[in-house]
Amino acid sequence: MSCHLSFDGDCANAFRQYQRILGGEFDTQLTYGESPLARQVPHAWQARILHATLTLEDQVLFGSDAFPGSYVKLQGFSVTITAPVAEAARVFMALATGGSIRLPFEKTFWSPGFGMLVDRFGVPWEINGERSHWP
Repeated sequence: MSCHLSFDGDCANAFRQYQRILGGEFDTQLTYGESPLARQVPHAWQARILHATLTLEDQVLFGSDAFPGSYVKLQGFSVTITAPVAEAARVFMALATGGSIRLPFEKTFWSPGFGMLVDRFGVPWEINGERSHWP
């Protein structure tokens, strides 16, 4: 399963940040101006992202800037990452920079570290640290 995130003009910045934090490789960064839709969007939209893909090992994160006038704030879901606890803590702090923490990253009954945040682009995240073994 993959996730497709919609932005209101911040897709390129968001995906550059996600690549810095999470790693991975860009497979696609197609702008409206490079697409067949170039004549259908305002000039100011030519550099906005129509389709972006960031491949992270066996996972793909998709994104785009919503078509002019159609952006709706992201809600009702979270992008979830599970990683070794030290890496999960690093990712949590990096994604939280400029955003808001909903639940601090801390030990829970199921994980040595778990936290929830909304990043500076309005994307909700749940970061879960892997338990190396069950008690």
